Amino acid sequence: MKKTELITNSDGSVFHLHLKPGDISDRIIIVGDPGRVGFLAELFDEIRVQKENREFRTVTGYYKGSEITVISSGIGTDNIDILVNELDALVNINLQTGEVSDNPVSLSFIRIGTSGGIREDVPVGSYVLSETAVGFDGLLHFYEGYDWLLDTALADMLADYLEWPDTLSYPYAVKASKELMELFQNENFIRGITVSAPGFYAPQGRVLRLGTFDNEINRKLSEFSLRGKTITNYEMEISAVYGLSGLLGHRALTVCAVIGNRVTGEFMNDYQPLIRDLAVKIMENF
Repeated sequence: MKKTELITNSDGSVFHLHLKPGDISDRIIIVGDPGRVGFLAELFDEIRVQKENREFRTVTGYYKGSEITVISSGIGTDNIDILVNELDALVNINLQTGEVSDNPVSLSFIRIGTSGGIREDVPVGSYVLSETAVGFDGLLHFYEGYDWLLDTALADMLADYLEWPDTLSYPYAVKASKELMELFQNENFIRGITVSAPGFYAPQGRVLRLGTFDNEINRKLSEFSLRGKTITNYEMEISAVYGLSGLLGHRALTVCAVIGNRVTGEFMNDYQPLIRDLAVKIMENF
């Protein structure tokens, strides 16, 4: 493997994350905001590792005797591309030689995020467990061998329903880990389909000074259903988390706190207590 394929720093750490093998647990909580890492680390009994570079901040420690890593991704599926690939490299590639392990390690990722509900029955203050992620971002199309991973029926029906233009990347749909979902079967989480958008404004139907390609897209998404499942919310990362994790043999799940509702217009400014409550629910079951 060429050095430009998997870049490492002078101290032997992986390029963007500045982490070394052994710095992470096999159970990893992903958050978007770097400031949220320290906020969640306050729940730990003991901290073993603290490192950061750019938007990637990492804390590995112990919660009630169990080791967990909390790491921030920043915003967007492009950052998730870096995050998941480099975390995988830490456990499955020799960073010095570039040799890929014959016995791959499987990691478990749970993303805790904030989100906007697009249905009235997904109110502000609720939690959404994303059983399926629909990616409007196109990231997974750059990788080979993903066809077996996708829910093509869902993606095709949604694209047809939305009259998806050829100028945009074709939607893809990926399911969460069944094993991780079972950990939270007793929690009162709303379950549904989550759309990962490649931006915050027009890609999520917001209009400031620029219009959108379809000013009815949020209404259409809110009215779509398949196999008894509806599209519940927007966010900006989980399609890549689910897609890359599936391809690399990892497990992934996302649970988001709904801090805004696009139908009612309600928004929660002080949502930190909601995130803390959600983090406790995740760590207690993870």
